[in-house]
Amino acid sequence: MPPPTSPVVAAWELALRLRERRDQLNVDVKTITAALGFSRNYWSAVENERKILSEESLTRLLGLLEFDDSERQELLDLRQLAKERGWWTRYSSLLGSEIQRMYGLELGAQGVRDYESLIIPGLLQTADYARAIMTPAVVLRQVEVDQSVEVRLQRQQRLTSENPLHVTAIISEAALRQQIGGPAILRCQLDHLAGMIEDHPERIKVRIIPFSTKACGLFGASTVHMIDFDNPRLPTVAWQETVTKYDIIDDSTRIRDLTMTYSDAFGKALDEQRSLEMIHHYARELD
Repeated sequence: MPPPTSPVVAAWELALRLRERRDQLNVDVKTITAALGFSRNYWSAVENERKILSEESLTRLLGLLEFDDSERQELLDLRQLAKERGWWTRYSSLLGSEIQRMYGLELGAQGVRDYESLIIPGLLQTADYARAIMTPAVVLRQVEVDQSVEVRLQRQQRLTSENPLHVTAIISEAALRQQIGGPAILRCQLDHLAGMIEDHPERIKVRIIPFSTKACGLFGASTVHMIDFDNPRLPTVAWQETVTKYDIIDDSTRIRDLTMTYSDAFGKALDEQRSLEMIHHYARELD
């Protein structure tokens, strides 16, 4: 069964396939804008997923780009799906456009690969732990904290959906020790993390980088969230976040470098069983 449909992923695939066919046929932008009566800026917005063509315009474009009948229907179906609204749009006043896009990509993904240096990854957080992370933020009002926790829990529904998201997480040992929210909240968080691993070992894998690790390419990184798709047309993309900056990375060279760095860190981390034992150990220490 494929992952849940996502309007963000549908719009992305549609734009990718149109751009790829235009390049294959060597059709320049001027030819398209003249045939469809668009400005160059409007077409740029279409190729960058900021605009969705009308059904009539897309049908004319598919003929110009010589798609066969089966592909035409696929692309028309993608257009229809792209016009839908994802759950994240309910929080548009709270979330920036890039964050909403990331959530949309995640919804339609097959799996994610996470790295966190000092906290448990958002997909595996309890509500109390998530709230404790957000509450001290001077830029968030209480109502925004409440909504942010709702968003985090909404994302986590993919973990138990009909076609659940596969999660691979590399976490620093420091995240198991940092008493975010206090010992009781951390204890519940570690128990929840261990429970998720034990209940879903085939699709939730967590590896801990111990304090004894001498070097790792991910040291110095804050949050890295790589999003993988089962559709071969869709390449891996990444989300990188620091205190003051976040963005989606889709450049193939940067993705390649991130993938190699992540693989290196994965090999240097404790295996799943020893990582689980460490999580239980630190949880018991909090009694």
